[in-house]
Amino acid sequence: MTEYYNYIKALHLIFVITWFAGLFYVPRLFIYHIEASNKPSPEKEILTKQLKLMTKRLWYIITWPSAVLATLFAVWLLFLMPSWLQQSWMHIKLVFVVLLILYHLKNHQIVEQLQRDEVKYTSRFMRIWNEIATLVLFAIVFLVILKSAFNWMFGVVGILVLGILLMLGIKLYKNIRNRNPNG
Repeated sequence: MTEYYNYIKALHLIFVITWFAGLFYVPRLFIYHIEASNKPSPEKEILTKQLKLMTKRLWYIITWPSAVLATLFAVWLLFLMPSWLQQSWMHIKLVFVVLLILYHLKNHQIVEQLQRDEVKYTSRFMRIWNEIATLVLFAIVFLVILKSAFNWMFGVVGILVLGILLMLGIKLYKNIRNRNPNG
């Protein structure tokens, strides 16, 4: 089985990438959907119908299958390399993976709500929500690449700084958008 390790690892990475693609884009569709719900008729109905279709296809054809396949290949890798489960970096990575799965499940709940035209969040909240996947991705990639060499003090500070920069970017975008509502 270990002769297939690199193939399994490659497939795991491919499906992690497509999973994240979905997790990055679906909150953006949430933002558009929420903003469309505030538009006058018939624009509201036309946009909402199209955004529902786009969201449904992205979520069920790309994001969910990618999440399942990334997880299956990850479990297979752990089966091939059980010693990883004894390493502290893997424990921490698995915590981030659990957080990612919870984030995915919450996105699923929001997808279902918006499919029923239940708008429970603001577009501003969704802009912030959209950055969670980015923070988790940074944490996981640094953990996997640096493993035990990862300096946690710098890592925690780095993720906090990244989070602050993302929030400042959202605020800057809001200010620019308020000055030019058509852009």
